[in-house]
Amino acid sequence: MNIEIKIRRNSPSKTLIHETVVRTDERILSSDIFDRDSRVKRPDHGSWAEPGKNIPVYHRCGVLVVGGGPSGTAAAAAAARAGADVALLERYNHLGGLSTGGLVIWIDRMTDWEGKLVIRGFAEELFDRLPADAIAGPAREDWGSQDAVKAAHWSQRTAAYHGVVTWSPTIDPERLKLLSQEIVLERKVKLIYHSWAAIPIVQDGAVKGVVFESKEGRMAIMADVVVDATGDGDLFARAGAAYVNDIEEADVHHCMNTSWLFGGVDMNRWIEFKAGQPEAFTAFMARGREQCGLFERPFVSWRNDVALFMGPRQSGYSALDVDDLTAVEVRSHRAMAAHLDYFKAHAPGFEDAYLMLSAPQIGVRHARRLTGVGAVLRSQWPDGVALADEVGVTPAVSPKFPNISIPYGALVPQQLDGLLACGRHISCDRNSHGFMREIPQCWITGQAAGVAAALASRDGIAPRFVDVGTLQSELLAQGVYLRAGAGQDATAPATAEAGV
Repeated sequence: MNIEIKIRRNSPSKTLIHETVVRTDERILSSDIFDRDSRVKRPDHGSWAEPGKNIPVYHRCGVLVVGGGPSGTAAAAAAARAGADVALLERYNHLGGLSTGGLVIWIDRMTDWEGKLVIRGFAEELFDRLPADAIAGPAREDWGSQDAVKAAHWSQRTAAYHGVVTWSPTIDPERLKLLSQEIVLERKVKLIYHSWAAIPIVQDGAVKGVVFESKEGRMAIMADVVVDATGDGDLFARAGAAYVNDIEEADVHHCMNTSWLFGGVDMNRWIEFKAGQPEAFTAFMARGREQCGLFERPFVSWRNDVALFMGPRQSGYSALDVDDLTAVEVRSHRAMAAHLDYFKAHAPGFEDAYLMLSAPQIGVRHARRLTGVGAVLRSQWPDGVALADEVGVTPAVSPKFPNISIPYGALVPQQLDGLLACGRHISCDRNSHGFMREIPQCWITGQAAGVAAALASRDGIAPRFVDVGTLQSELLAQGVYLRAGAGQDATAPATAEAGV
């Protein structure tokens, strides 16, 4: 159930603001959502006919993963572990996507409401291998605790919800970049940075590879199976697969932003102020909105002297429009500077703050969602049934729901062959997308897609014909959490409901 209360007001900068409280089954989100600036429609400058030419094939492999974010990194690592010859194509100079370059270093809940770790496999390996000083979060023995003092402490540090302490740590993004890279290289993945996939190569209804752009010009990579881990469904959309794009402008889950870090802070002093002086904090936030227009409160990071700002959420912009992406970046960088001036002057613990880093990657929540042969659906939440083609489990959005099954069918296009999807653009409805786009869930769906792609490549079959039992066995061998009941009578993925 979603209940949204909106107050529309003008900021001093004439930016229209939705002052929004969104009550969801997950938690209460309090946020300002800022409308897009009006701009003139892009003029029609005509077109240019691109001359045809032969494109050199740069590489051939069994599994090609396009996008090195959380899901793509997990997919490449899992496919290689399953024995595939893997290539990973990434447009930036690092892996991890929004969890590193996007500075979404607050990793959402990986435990269920009883404290059981259900986001496992590749995700668990990452946290086992990260240095201790690169992670901040509650001790394992406190996961699931309902102790009021512990819950109050961790609720100020993004690790307790509904009075329950959860494993939702903050991490050092540079350490995660390095570890993600080293894992895929250990497994002999061919890693290709600074390369942007442009066009899928489709033959007879199946994706056979991609054309990508780099400093060397346009080249191709051919593969048995392609994993679309672009986050926005760039490949499956351009290959002709069905998808939905039902963005709601005033929905906090569909906004864009650019995150940033301030250094030289004392977050413990800030938390003492925020929690101990609620009236003063409310006045501080109100004054900040008046002075800055676009305004955001800070979150803890992996260090007490570094503050994380997720960035003011901006609505009405499309992640598929280059002018919109530019506008969000411009507004966000201006907001970062305005926040520094205001916080240094008025926020306890920020007297010596400085601009540390703005995220190299923009924070996109939603662009496209695949229409798959299966889906994660709101109607499934109350039952908590382990679906026959379960390839992962996600914590429920609130304690009143059981854990939720992620089906293999959510990764498989209804018609298109030769391709699997993973990450925030998998097949799910709008309600379920609110949590399926989060980083832990992207690790889970990426690992499932990588293993399935490896099996399809090995057996010379389309991904939709991968044996679910074999897939689940390999996922279990890789440490993924699956439940009893999954795989029984698994003759085919569950069919998606209409409208997903």
